[in-house]
Amino acid sequence: MEWRQFMNYKKIIVGVFSLSMLVVSFLGCSNGEKETSAPVAADKEIVVGVTPGANGEIMEFFKGEAEKQGLKIKIVEFSDYITPNEALNNGEIDINAFQHKPFMENAIKEKGYKIIDIGKTIIAPMAIYSNKIKSLDEIKDGNKMAIPNDPTNGGRALLLLQSAKLIKLKDNIGFSPSVQDIVENPKHLQIFELEAAQIPRSLNDMDFAAVNMNYAVNAKLDPKKDAILVESKDSAYANVLAVREADKDNPQLQKFVQLYQSETVRNFILDRFAGSVIPVF
Repeated sequence: MEWRQFMNYKKIIVGVFSLSMLVVSFLGCSNGEKETSAPVAADKEIVVGVTPGANGEIMEFFKGEAEKQGLKIKIVEFSDYITPNEALNNGEIDINAFQHKPFMENAIKEKGYKIIDIGKTIIAPMAIYSNKIKSLDEIKDGNKMAIPNDPTNGGRALLLLQSAKLIKLKDNIGFSPSVQDIVENPKHLQIFELEAAQIPRSLNDMDFAAVNMNYAVNAKLDPKKDAILVESKDSAYANVLAVREADKDNPQLQKFVQLYQSETVRNFILDRFAGSVIPVF
């Protein structure tokens, strides 16, 4: 082989090798870009999503306590029940504290979220409020009532109505009955399904309404003074701390749960909410 041919052949080999390395590097970067989040590192700020009311207040208190133990926490407040799980699943936040277990399970079923609960927080009993009547005995035929429009909290409200014998639902209906599952409505109640956050503002238009505790607290409604019916303390709707499945064993998030479920936080909840919000740890 002549020297010139040899050098040209060598240049071709080097060029092909360089191009191959460039392709491998590009593919490696592409695969990295598909990752929605990196594991929470020991010195990383933990971003937690909450909704207004009790969950937000408790988390603000907890933030101060956790930072004494070396955890850096940033709180992001959401005004609805949908976005906190989307943000968690997409890696925009690391953990959220706003929902009960049936709500989370329904969200996973509907949206395919890869999230899981890693600890319980509180039970915030749902209650029925009214600006027009003072007891269940005053409910009249055809009265208008508002309930949340999401499946689990709407179902929770219907189960609360059933416990007061205002309606009857199909047997063995589970935790997410709908209005279509009502089989008896002796007072012919008109039931309106509204966004949970809007319900406190609907009280002047409705005869009564079922309000989630966090929105009740935010609207300055006191379940002990203002409610005409409060959900039992034995409710199955305990709130949970949710994370992505990939982070369920993350040491920093496990530490987060351990510090949250402390006697200090428990005492704050009992003192601040005087029984209207109950710790379940």
